[in-house]
Amino acid sequence: MSAASGIIHSEMPTEKMLKEGGVMHSFQIWVNLPAKYKMTAPRYQDVPPENIPTFTSSDEKTRIKVIAGKVEDVTANIDTRTQIFFLDLRTTGRYTLDLPSGMDAMVYNFHTEPILVGNEKAGVKEGQMAVIKTDGQPIDFEAAGSEEARILVLAGTPIGEKVARYGPFVMNTQEELGQAFADMRTGRFGSIPGRMERMHQTDSANAARAKAGKE
Repeated sequence: MSAASGIIHSEMPTEKMLKEGGVMHSFQIWVNLPAKYKMTAPRYQDVPPENIPTFTSSDEKTRIKVIAGKVEDVTANIDTRTQIFFLDLRTTGRYTLDLPSGMDAMVYNFHTEPILVGNEKAGVKEGQMAVIKTDGQPIDFEAAGSEEARILVLAGTPIGEKVARYGPFVMNTQEELGQAFADMRTGRFGSIPGRMERMHQTDSANAARAKAGKE
């Protein structure tokens, strides 16, 4: 989803979970858009889990779900305003990831097994995040033990612009923030076509989230 000039959305559990309960593990990742894209029309790209491409290393010890970006010859099924990487990486061995020059990366471990990252082989444990200044160099990932390690890898090129933010809105100036709130109050946020079979409608106003200026 690209919020851009503004969108109101909600994320709800499946009907089965609402009725029967259970545990849901999820991430919501928002990427700041450059100023030139902040007021473009919002959009939504529907990609069911089975349509997310997966890269498998030659030794079959590393599998990467390519949610955004490209890993070797495997390209994601979504388009982004700027070049970013959003990868779900699992490994029982070692893998070296090449990123375009100028990109920085974040690695978040959401699994019980630690992983070694970078030339320094820094250990990243469950619930920890490592920020990596790549300086154009590839990043090494290595499972610290015999069990499979699983991490999120997020990467992009720093925008280098001023940031003004309040609540769910991220703009460049305080004046733009004021306009974003005014647009939300007056119903000027954009609308996008959606696929109803992937949307769960609810009467709960508390489920709604307003976003602007992000992807």
